[in-house]
Amino acid sequence: MNTKTLVSLALLVGIGAVLHTVVPGVILGMKPDLALTMMFLGIMLFPEKKNVLLLGVVTGLISAMTTTFPAGQIPNIIDKPITAFLFFFLLLALKKLDKPLVKAGILTVIGTLISGAIFLFSALTLVGLPGGESFAFFFVTAVLPAVALNATVMIIIYPIVTSIAKRSNLIPAT
Repeated sequence: MNTKTLVSLALLVGIGAVLHTVVPGVILGMKPDLALTMMFLGIMLFPEKKNVLLLGVVTGLISAMTTTFPAGQIPNIIDKPITAFLFFFLLLALKKLDKPLVKAGILTVIGTLISGAIFLFSALTLVGLPGGESFAFFFVTAVLPAVALNATVMIIIYPIVTSIAKRSNLIPAT
């Protein structure tokens, strides 16, 4: 693995960790997961299977360490690698879409929906959901706002980060 790529991925994961730590748990411990946005950005910038695996596993572990969701450690570890690869396969499927910002926004929406569903389903299956609330309650009150927040953040930072990455020769200029 290229050292520049590894350092870039580490920076994205680190930024994601800080964002995941500082955002408070708003709905019974569930919070928008901005670490996902950084993971998705890393996959879009460096779309190789080994990078996807690394990002998924490390983001899952760090999210597990910084979660405010009761017993959310294992669901985070399950969710992130699966979401990372599903996101990667969707990215490959949309390879011919020639609008990078639109693609980033669409993929972030879909990826966040997938992540939220996997997280909630695994939490429900393994430990139950806090407060006796339903899957639908958490999906509507936590996942859907996270979708909006993650998509907005991605649309703002994607052009900035890709511009910097191109000027720094981290990714090929198109």
